[in-house]
Amino acid sequence: MAVTDRSGQERGFAVTGERPARRRLGIKRFLPRTLFGRSLMIILTPVLLMQVTAAYYFYDRHWDTLTRRLAEGVVGEIAMIIEQLEATGDPAARQQILDRATRTLDLIISIDPDVTHLTEQPAAPNQILRSRLSEALRERIGQPFHIDPEVAGEWAIITVVMQDGALRTLVPRRRLFSSTSQVFIAWMVGSGVVLFAVAIIFMRNQIRPIRRLAIAADGFGKGRDVPNFKPEGATEVRQAAHAFLVMRERIQRQIAQRTEMLAGVSHDLRTPLTRMKLQLAMLGDGPENEELRTDVAEMEDMIEAYLAFARGEGGEVPQPTDLEVLLGEVIGAARREGAIVALNVRDTMMLPLRPQSFKRCLANIVGNARRYAHRIEVAAGRRGAAFEIVVDDDGPGIPAAERESVFKPFYRVEASRNQETGGTGLGLTIARDIARSHGGDIRLADSPMGGLRCIIRLPV
Repeated sequence: MAVTDRSGQERGFAVTGERPARRRLGIKRFLPRTLFGRSLMIILTPVLLMQVTAAYYFYDRHWDTLTRRLAEGVVGEIAMIIEQLEATGDPAARQQILDRATRTLDLIISIDPDVTHLTEQPAAPNQILRSRLSEALRERIGQPFHIDPEVAGEWAIITVVMQDGALRTLVPRRRLFSSTSQVFIAWMVGSGVVLFAVAIIFMRNQIRPIRRLAIAADGFGKGRDVPNFKPEGATEVRQAAHAFLVMRERIQRQIAQRTEMLAGVSHDLRTPLTRMKLQLAMLGDGPENEELRTDVAEMEDMIEAYLAFARGEGGEVPQPTDLEVLLGEVIGAARREGAIVALNVRDTMMLPLRPQSFKRCLANIVGNARRYAHRIEVAAGRRGAAFEIVVDDDGPGIPAAERESVFKPFYRVEASRNQETGGTGLGLTIARDIARSHGGDIRLADSPMGGLRCIIRLPV
């Protein structure tokens, strides 16, 4: 890409793409990268840890213990009934025992004389109720048993083998479970959801002023005006926003003062040059006069270059600009001066730019390429979150060690002060300054054509 002001006006910008971010190691890879995400994590992590700890304690100390005691209470009543039934053989007395137990113990008890044998079923470790009932039945009764922990969703059936049959007991599940467990779980889930919603709303409101400040600073850094920005949010954010506004006013004031000063300097310098040109025109033709005319022309070109560099972005206002049109104008001018330039635009590129300022940037880069190369190729298109303009040439290129130095003011690869071979050493300096004032940059690399590649990168 042709960007070399051998005279110091280097051509070309940087290597396409940005350096990959250093890989984050360990737990940092899993941490949120935004302030919003990290703030939510700071708020919610302790709450979630507390709820997990409380749930574990509730399960281990309360729910499990309470379930075991309720199971032991029901099994104790069944053991008492079995003991009374086995103590008497009178059918009428047995029926009275069963009726009395049904009325007073909230149990439905019956005897099945046909069942004389049961295979004790193993308690599944994940079924708390069956596990606790099995432990209590083995400790209190010691007879083969069978447990069906859920019948119609409201009852549990406990069948225990006796000497002359099996005692079948229907137990309401409310006697085996405490409703506090459901209330506790609902409270944990509900409070967690409410807290999460409140935290999201609160943090969004706190982060919004910071985002607006970042957008305003980014826009101002790209040369765009941000007239509607005002401080808001927490005290610290307001302080940062106020500092940004003061900085913006100071920079704008300095730019305006510099522009006014340079307008005066430009007028003062051009006036004596104009008089010198008039006097030379009156002297007629001659070898001595031609040399003076050449010196005056060089002085005029140098003054224009110095003023262009010092003027910077001036007072031009950014406006939506079609980069393809701008490139066409610059390349058309280069072709009229005899350059061989190929243009390839892959995407529609509308960006807020200062058209004249950015046109000067493109003209400097293409002009450098035209000065040192025979063929130039210009390609433009979108790459990721930016637009890139790539200028390649087949010239001699710039040594890698000097590619950053050529962006320094008045630095020239060609050591002589000859304007025809070295230029003023400001072309690439002005080009990079303009690109950076739009939020982009310029860097240099090797061209596939054998010369220099200049890459102009502008954020979308």
